[in-house]
This record gives sequence, structure tokens and C-alpha cells, in this order.
Amino acid sequence: MSTEMVSITGKVADYFRSHAYREHPVLAELRAETAKLGGDAQMQIAPEQGAFMGLIAGLMNVQRILEIGTFTGYSSLAMALGSAAEVTAVDVSPEWTDVARRYWAKAGVDKRIALRLDGGIAAIANLLATGKAGSFDLCFIDADKANYDSYYEGALKLLRPGGLVMIDNVLWGGDVADPKKNDVDTSALKALNTKIKADSRVTFCLLPIADGLTLARKTG
Repeated sequence: MSTEMVSITGKVADYFRSHAYREHPVLAELRAETAKLGGDAQMQIAPEQGAFMGLIAGLMNVQRILEIGTFTGYSSLAMALGSAAEVTAVDVSPEWTDVARRYWAKAGVDKRIALRLDGGIAAIANLLATGKAGSFDLCFIDADKANYDSYYEGALKLLRPGGLVMIDNVLWGGDVADPKKNDVDTSALKALNTKIKADSRVTFCLLPIADGLTLARKTG
């Protein structure tokens, strides 16, 4: 058995896309609408990642999810459809999250998703101040990369023991492997990847799905 990663290109990519997931029709509609945003559409997670995250949420039987970075709502919708969880979705954009609201309602999960527009730093501080430490089962981080370390530390405080934090874009288009790439976002991701590998507070795995997804389970 080969230990090398399969290159997902050409015929393999076509096969993968036709076999990797079943996409809920409302998710497919949302993805099509988001694609019309042009360059901003790249902020939406890939459908296979959404399927994976929804599966994880269901397998864990999560009751409370925190999402930091909502955009047009694909990831929160995928996790809500895959579980019976209450979702706290955090963003700063009324324009993008107005799209999310429409599709949450269309899928019938809007009553389980509470949207906050105060941003990740403020939301984490407020949740901790109001006694929510250790109360979440799952946290997904997909917001501004420069603050990823703060979001990660906040997630560990808000998660219960055994809770899971999922972190998006940890491969950053391959820039994390390029020593010449040292802009603020890339440097923040490099530092966090290194930190998590040595962090005894979690067990973890970095998956080469979409733009890279880290799963880190809080051990205590």
C-alpha cells in the first residue's frame, strides 16, 4: 500500500467529485448563489468539506456548535443539517450573513442557528464572561487568519473536555510550505500549525481536504 497522498487531478478529480459526497439541495443552491460573488466566493468551504464536517457533527452527536466565520452560511448549514445541534454563528458582515439567513430558513434549521455580528474576539470574550466556558462540543474556525491563535485559544476555553475544534485553510494554498511567504496571514497559520503539533492540550490531525483542515480534540 502506498504511503503517498493521491494527486486529486484529472480523471481522479472527476471520479472524486462524483463519489465523495451527497449534497443537500439547499446546500447546492447556496453554493451556486455564492459562486456569483466572484473572487469572494473562494471563502466558501468546498462541498466535500461540508459533507465531512456534517458527518463529524452527527457522529459526535453534538449539542452546541460555535462557528467563527460564517460568510454565506454553507458550513453552519452543513453542520446543522448533519446534527441536531444549536449553532452560534459569528461573523461581522450583515451582507454575507443575510444570504446565510435565507438559506438556513429554506433548509428549516434557522431556529437552531443564532447569528452574532460582533466578530470572533468579542464573541469569545462575551461567551466566556457569561459563563459559557466548557459548554460547546464543536468549534469551527474560518475567519481572519491573523487572529487564528486567539480563536484557537478561545475555542479551547469554550469547548468541553473531548470537544473538537476544526480549523480551516491550514495549508493556505501551499504558502505555509514556502519559506519565502511571510505575510501576516501566512505567518499566523505557520505559527499555529507548529503550535498545535506540540500542544499537549489536544490530540490532532491535519487533513489535506480542500485548503487543509485541522481537527484538534481537547484532552482535558
